[in-house]
Amino acid sequence: MRPAVAVVEDTSLIRDSFGLLMPGLDVVVAVPTVEELVRRRPLVDLVVLDLHLANLEQQPDVRQGIAAIRALTGCGYRVCVYSQEERRFVLAACLAAGASGVVSKALPTLRAEQLFLEVAAGGTVVPQPVVGILEVLVRRDCITLLSERQRQLLHGRARGLSYAQVAKQLYVSESTLRGYWLELTRSLSESLRNLTPGEIEQALGLAPGDLLEFWSGDPTDAKNWWRTGTAR
Repeated sequence: MRPAVAVVEDTSLIRDSFGLLMPGLDVVVAVPTVEELVRRRPLVDLVVLDLHLANLEQQPDVRQGIAAIRALTGCGYRVCVYSQEERRFVLAACLAAGASGVVSKALPTLRAEQLFLEVAAGGTVVPQPVVGILEVLVRRDCITLLSERQRQLLHGRARGLSYAQVAKQLYVSESTLRGYWLELTRSLSESLRNLTPGEIEQALGLAPGDLLEFWSGDPTDAKNWWRTGTAR
């Protein structure tokens, strides 16, 4: 059975073609703003969210970025960000704000569909740049709830090794390793949500305040986040 999906995307071409391009998803509603989706309250397994909507000048009060993620997760929705954003701390902030996955618009359609299906089924999709951040946080004991095997797996994936390569190093099957990774990414995402910008800045050797422009701190401040980060 195909998962029911809602799409928040301000580009009409993408809204209209999303279900056609990704037939494995049952797109029940596609809307330009988070506000419209919340008003309709569809029953869906996943919300695919365009992180930065281009209509900010025409509709300055619509929720963008972190504020949009918080609004949707606050309504009980499972959210996967779909964006061309590449800044690793921005992507990490999406997970810290409650998104269950981040998928790049640069990916081939088939691969993006596979990742959406994974998130809809309860998985967590962590982009490669964020894996590197999480590995540093683990090494510096900012995140501590990992076994030695999980640390080894994270270390390998953070260095760009394939599942097959890491499986060979750890003497486990590739399918077993993928199961480990599913649980590991879920655990790391939950841990990330409990960290403060200050804790992360200290662990990564950043200056105080470097993360505040886009980290998921006070939700009342989140609405202004995209006014300083306009990459799409």
